[in-house]
Amino acid sequence: MTTTPRWWPGIRSIGLWWALLTLALWLLSRAVDQPTGLIPCAASAALLVTVGETGNWLRRQWRKPPGPRS
Repeated sequence: MTTTPRWWPGIRSIGLWWALLTLALWLLSRAVDQPTGLIPCAASAALLVTVGETGNWLRRQWRKPPGPRS
């Protein structure tokens, strides 16, 4: 029996958000008659996901209760 690594669901979730955001940006560029290629949309989505995940990590760090002091 193989076990799934702990980090796999996080990677899969981020990848799914990136793909959906890429598609949304690409479709939005088509809707406003300023078509952009898929590669620039993917790069923008990667930047937005990185900024969002970094902000989420910082928020969790600030809310984390302080550990025991030695």
